[in-house]
Parts: sequence; C-alpha cells; structure tokens
Amino acid sequence: MSVVRERTAPRPLTRPPRRPRRPARRATMSGVWPYLLVAPAVLGMLYLLVYPLGRAVLISFQDFGLRQLILGDAHFTGFDNYTTLLSDPRFWTVVRRTFLFMAINVVLIMALSTLVALMVERLGRVWRTAVLSALVLTWAMPVVAATTVFQWLFHSEFGIVNHALTGLGFSSFAGYPWLAHGPAAFAILVTLVVWQSVPFAAITLYSALTTVPAELHEAARIDGASGFRVFRSVTLPIVRPIFMLVLSLEVIWTFKAFVQIWVMTRGGPGDATTILPVYAVQTALSGQHYDLGSAASMVTVLLMSGVLVAYFRQMFRQEGEL
Repeated sequence: MSVVRERTAPRPLTRPPRRPRRPARRATMSGVWPYLLVAPAVLGMLYLLVYPLGRAVLISFQDFGLRQLILGDAHFTGFDNYTTLLSDPRFWTVVRRTFLFMAINVVLIMALSTLVALMVERLGRVWRTAVLSALVLTWAMPVVAATTVFQWLFHSEFGIVNHALTGLGFSSFAGYPWLAHGPAAFAILVTLVVWQSVPFAAITLYSALTTVPAELHEAARIDGASGFRVFRSVTLPIVRPIFMLVLSLEVIWTFKAFVQIWVMTRGGPGDATTILPVYAVQTALSGQHYDLGSAASMVTVLLMSGVLVAYFRQMFRQEGEL
C-alpha cells in the first residue's frame, strides 16, 4: 500500500507591512516637551537663587551705598571692600563665634537626634505614633513663632523659667534678665536652634534605622555584643550615608542661622550673639554700607563651602579606604 504525499507549493515570503513613519515635527515636539515642562521651575530657580547671588557678588566689588541704591551710579572698587572687611578685628571675632556656634549646635543636634531615633525605633506602635506626631508638629512650627515663645519663656518678669526656678528655691533668678547677659543669651539661642532642628534629623535618622535588617542585630546579640557595639559595628555603617547627609544639612543650617538671632537679640547684648549672617546685615544697615554687607555675605558663603568641601573630602577618603 503506497502513501501518496501531496506536495504543496511554498508560500511566497511576504514582508510585514511597514508602519507609517511619524512626522519629524511630532518627534521634535516630543523631545522638546519635557524641557518645556521643566522650564518654569528652572527659570524660577535662576531668578530666585542665581540672580540674587550674582547681584551680591557684583555689589561686593562696587562702592554701593544709599546714593548708589537710588541713582544707580555705582562704580567698581576692586577688592577694597574685602580688604576693609578682612582688616577689621571685629570680623574675625565674629568668625570664631560663628564656628563655635555651629560646632555646639551640630554636636548637640546629632547626638540628641540619634538618641531620639533609637528610642522611637524601640517604642510600641501607639507611643511611636505619638512621638513622631510631636516631632512633626515641633518641626512645622514657624521660626518666628517659636522664637517669640522662647522670648516669653525667658522674660525677666513674666517668664515661666524664672517663675519655676524661683519656686524651686533659686531666689537669685527672680527677675533675672536672661537676654541681657551674653552667655545666657547665647545658651538660649543654642537651645532654640537645637529644639527646632532635632525633629527633622530624628525623623530622617529613624527612617534610616528602619532599613537595617533585624537579623543582623540578632546575630550580633547572640555573639555577645553590647548595645553600643551593635550600634557602632552594625547599625552605623549601614546608615552612614544618611547620617552624613543630615550632618551636612545641619552644618549649613546652623552656619547661616539668622532669623532666630535677629528676632530675639539682633546680635546683642553687645556682640555676644552676633554670627556672620547677622554681622552682614548689621554692616549693610548701619550707614547703608551695602557693599561691605555683600562682601561679608560672600565670605560667609566661601567659609561654609570650605567647611563642606573639607568634610566631603574626608568622607570620600574614608569610603575609599573601606
């Protein structure tokens, strides 16, 4: 019995239909459209940030007083403003006070924020929610409002601090003028800045702590490591990038603190609470020396940038060694 196989003719090879090409104009618009969407934000940033900075740099090299502000006939004086500023002994005293103010604040903020973040991590759900809510409310409080509250707290006659200390038996604090004494006013401002800065740093560090695997902590405790050793050898290396980021932000924010000092003491008593941003405003407003004030602002920016560059170089060096 034979099987007859039917031969079928091979199908002709057919190419799939080509898709119609999009017009070049549509392709061009699709490439430009993202830039058009970003353009308003970029232009706003240039106008609000870059233009004032460039204007301040320009004024710092000019003879710019009240007459020049009104008539606009300022002329360039080179580095005369910077020479005058750097030859002022008061300026270098303010620089040292600024670095002292920054160092005290940053150390206290990072230490307290780390402790608060570790505490929140170990709390139950209800207490964790309560503490985080209190931190958010503290952080959301306007700076001027918080400064006004601190002024009333340490008021010499009606302040609750003097009333509480007198009630505890410290009769010497009856009517004590806190803001009239340099060290006391400096300490109050440090307390205010720390109180306002801890919530942001603590919440950020707590968010970083939640990313640490619990298995690593359990393994370290099984090996007999103490709580401090677990934090130093296990937790800190993992959260180091976030920790360094928060530290950098706090350096910037405390270095340029102005509103709290200006509202509470305006740099007084004397120069006890005058730091570089306050010094720049005082120089610009006293006698309308806007050129010297701009020069002081530029020196502040350079000093802060130098601190951050040195810090980042050290951080990158440590990461390279690891």
